[in-house]
Amino acid sequence: MDYQHLIAVEPGKRGGQPCVRGLRITVHDVLDYLASGMAIEEILRDFPDLTEEDIRACLAFAADRERKLLSLP
Repeated sequence: MDYQHLIAVEPGKRGGQPCVRGLRITVHDVLDYLASGMAIEEILRDFPDLTEEDIRACLAFAADRERKLLSLP
C-alpha cells in the first residue's frame, strides 16, 4: 500500500511524529488502539476524521519501518 499521501511528518506537529493526513493523530496512537484490542470500527467511531484507509496506511507505515530496521547492517 502506498501510504505516503496519508502519513506525514511535520516537525512542528506532535513532536515530529508521523501523523495521519495532517491530523494530530499519530501512527503510534492508531497502533496503540489496535494493540489494546480496539476494533477498527471502534476507532472509526471514536475518531470520525479517520478512515479505514488511514488505519491500513498506519499498518503499512509500521511494516515498512520494521522492514527498513531489519535491513540495517
